[in-house]
Amino acid sequence: MNIPLSDTETSERAAAGWDLGRIVWQLREVRERWRDARQRKRDFGPREFPSRDALREIVNGLSGALFPMRLGPRDLTKESEDFFVGRTLDTALNGLLHQVRLELVGQLAPQDDDRAALEARATEIVRAFARGLPGLRMLLDKDVQAAFDGDPAARSVDEVLLCYPGVLAVIHHRLAHALHRLGAPLAARILSEIAHSETGIDIHPGAEIGSGFFIDHGTGVVIGETAIIGNRVRLYQAVTLGARRFASTNDGGIAKGGARHPIIEDDVVIYAGATVLGRITIGRGSSIGGNVWLTRSVPPGSHVTQASLQHEPVQGGGDFI
Repeated sequence: MNIPLSDTETSERAAAGWDLGRIVWQLREVRERWRDARQRKRDFGPREFPSRDALREIVNGLSGALFPMRLGPRDLTKESEDFFVGRTLDTALNGLLHQVRLELVGQLAPQDDDRAALEARATEIVRAFARGLPGLRMLLDKDVQAAFDGDPAARSVDEVLLCYPGVLAVIHHRLAHALHRLGAPLAARILSEIAHSETGIDIHPGAEIGSGFFIDHGTGVVIGETAIIGNRVRLYQAVTLGARRFASTNDGGIAKGGARHPIIEDDVVIYAGATVLGRITIGRGSSIGGNVWLTRSVPPGSHVTQASLQHEPVQGGGDFI
């Protein structure tokens, strides 16, 4: 609805003198130079990249389809559950197909213009993603159970699923990791960043995470792209699984790729504020104390605290000073 401006508002706008025509023209010139430099001249549609807003709707739909009676609509009944899941999945997967198609357009070399091959590849990615949803739900059931078992304050698995930011972040990560593995890393990264903005938990979609994973509280947790996490691992708030250093290219830039984040074996607990950096291994059954800064591997069964790093041999595996 257009609301007419008052005489005062009209005169104020005239007095401001934004010179919008000139600014709009200059911004267009900047955009065109940027696109020319990257040879982006194809016309595959009105948009070149996936939409964050669209992917937010898609991940919400997928979450509802995975857990319909808890994350679905409030008026859903068990009698209409299958209908809701089918309809929601159809909408979400068709929306995802469009977003993956847009991502693949951005991946094409400037000389490529094979729309049929692009469409086939996008369909293949989303079809494989859809086939993996039942297994992903079973994996998430183990994550939810781990959160319930690991928190004495949790009264039910329903509370965990509905309320815990760590569980929300893990749902997003499981979906994002599947897309990342299938060849849609940008859509995957957007999904992970949606969870990051909502929970304060930053998990790169490339990270490999085993079953029964629990992030307690969660704010400030960072898990890097090449991290590998085993089964039944528990992290607390402000834990970082990061890189210690970055390789450089010949021109001094940061080299992309390369295994640079920790490997966390099964049944490890890492307490609040711990920082674990580099391609090191935390052995099975170890515990890493709060606020520990660790850049060396520890063997299975180790118990690492700030005190042990400063003064004592680490239990189960020697001294890491």
